[in-house]
Amino acid sequence: MKILVINPGATSTKIAIYEDEKQIFKTGIDHDAKDLAPFEHVVDQFQYRKDVILKTLSDNGYALSDFQAICGRGGLLKHIPSGTYQVNDAMIRDIENPPYGEHASNLGALLSKDMADSVGIPAFIVDPVCVDEMTEVARVTGYKGMQRESFFHALNHKGMARRAAEQLGKPYEELNLIVVHMGGGVSVAAHNHGRVIDVYNVKDEGSFSLDRGGSLPTNALINLCFSGISKKEVKQLLGSKAGVFSYLATKDFIEVEDRALNKKEPEAKLIFDALAYQHAKDIGAMAAVLHMDVDAIVLTGGMAHSKAFDAAIASYVEKIAPIVILPGEAEMDSLALGALRVLRGEKASLYE
Repeated sequence: MKILVINPGATSTKIAIYEDEKQIFKTGIDHDAKDLAPFEHVVDQFQYRKDVILKTLSDNGYALSDFQAICGRGGLLKHIPSGTYQVNDAMIRDIENPPYGEHASNLGALLSKDMADSVGIPAFIVDPVCVDEMTEVARVTGYKGMQRESFFHALNHKGMARRAAEQLGKPYEELNLIVVHMGGGVSVAAHNHGRVIDVYNVKDEGSFSLDRGGSLPTNALINLCFSGISKKEVKQLLGSKAGVFSYLATKDFIEVEDRALNKKEPEAKLIFDALAYQHAKDIGAMAAVLHMDVDAIVLTGGMAHSKAFDAAIASYVEKIAPIVILPGEAEMDSLALGALRVLRGEKASLYE
């Protein structure tokens, strides 16, 4: 069975073709800023991105009629459990009026359904960032009216958790895992027998990342909000100019590691160490969520390519459980495999 996978990002669209589990084609289409500038909203980019995808497929000898399904990356929808969802009208309505804001990933379902409908095949999304399997006690904050929400790198978490389960020789649904996604964003989650029952998402809490602030001291944050800058500026500052960038003026982790370990810059070494320290603290918290019954700690994402960084984290947490290192991301594979499971008989989840 052939599956087309579409993963829209802010300035690019990745597409891949799978024949059963095997990837047989992959490319990334970069979008020039001037081409995207005329579009006020993300959904307005639909026809532009569709045309580019169809041209790329045609140039490489493929037609939509070659596929048995199309699977797109899911976006900022309503909170839903993990799974493979067949794209339906309710989902499209929420993409056109997004409940949690605009993001390029919202286009994944829109593009997939339109293309799939044109040739009479199903369209799917798999494990979008809005996956929510948290327990009720995990939602409680310290102030009534504020509630913790589940937003995290669900697609890569679930995909890498399944890979780790294969290495451990047990089904994912029988394991307790702590998965740490360490990319441009960071998320640390407790996976309890196939469900993510608690998560730290760097947009709101937990360790800082390359450009996001994570958990910040409450009073210092209040002072920042009343320092004369606007709400929009505060969000931009903490969402894209905080974290490592605020200390070292770079978002390149390879550069950070070089400055810390090779060039022996004191501040770079401190921030490198602090990043590992905070990741380890979050892992410890998730171990407590799992009652210290942890089968493995899974380190993934771009930063996991650094053996020195992995070792720094391990020095704090290796006594909790064995550490499985799976660098990079498996988003395209996870999308294809999610669709394939349904094509082979697993029931698709219903978005309502």
